[in-house]
Amino acid sequence: MILKPFQLANLKDNEKKYFLLYGQNEGKKIEAIQQILDNGFTKNIFKYEEEEILNNYDNFIEEISNKSFFEDKKIIIISRTTEKIYSLIEDIKDKNIKDIKIIINSKPLERKSKLRSKFEKEKDLICVPFYNDDNTVLANIASNFFFKNKIPISREVINLLVERCRGDRNNLNNEISKIEAFAINKKQITIDEILKLTNLAENYSFSELVDSCLSNNKKKTLLIINENNFSSEDCVAIVRTFLGKAKRISALKIMEKENKSIDKCLSSYNPPIFWKDKEVVRKQVNYWSLERIQKLIIFLNDLELLIKKNSLISVNLLNDFIISQVTINN
Repeated sequence: MILKPFQLANLKDNEKKYFLLYGQNEGKKIEAIQQILDNGFTKNIFKYEEEEILNNYDNFIEEISNKSFFEDKKIIIISRTTEKIYSLIEDIKDKNIKDIKIIINSKPLERKSKLRSKFEKEKDLICVPFYNDDNTVLANIASNFFFKNKIPISREVINLLVERCRGDRNNLNNEISKIEAFAINKKQITIDEILKLTNLAENYSFSELVDSCLSNNKKKTLLIINENNFSSEDCVAIVRTFLGKAKRISALKIMEKENKSIDKCLSSYNPPIFWKDKEVVRKQVNYWSLERIQKLIIFLNDLELLIKKNSLISVNLLNDFIISQVTINN
């Protein structure tokens, strides 16, 4: 059964026992888990990581099957889960253990995921997706907090803070806590102070950098470059990512000449293009001509060799290349 996060508060005590919370928004997941805990399971909480359970599978099953383990209501939270946890849920359900709730915390799961499909289709299982908060939601959370606590923060600073939190309110809450402590007895907080005080939630992925560059998104490309510290090994990996995506654009341009419909090309391309990536790939295909993308592929092969031979200046070589791509037609 699929629920939205806010619907968890409407579940009656003991109504459901098994929960799959998946997605990148850890902050929203923490709030959802608290809702479940507040609904009659406020103590006897056991936390595990998937690897711990799988490495001691028989012992874990034996423990939760032992009645003495469950003197009162218990809740088990399993983090860092993968598809491997599927068999555990099957085994626990078969034993029909009472006074227990199982919460599985997973990163994003594809639609074809066996685990996700099971929780979505069975009525006694709860599946809750947690997508990243958009910047408006995060900005409102930050603004309300600073206003309530009378902390002087400009809109410019809030926008910067939200951008660095990458759509996760848990990251935002962590950074807000830092600012709250830092702001004691201060009349104003500057952007420079925020930059030093807060952290980028995580490095932008190589794929996101390459997609932004190949889509000619100058603002985002330069932001990613400024926010990351790439190593020489990273530079090789990024060039190879460029190559893979450039070859895909080239193949799609050839298919477009034959089919004339970019939508048909995107749908029939193999390996399949994930639905959430189709729009950015469409922009890339529209931006690049076949001749230009084929020239880029040749250049990228040469650039990879150049970076390998000159590891000390590899980051400079990569940055020069990327900047030239987003500024050449601007």
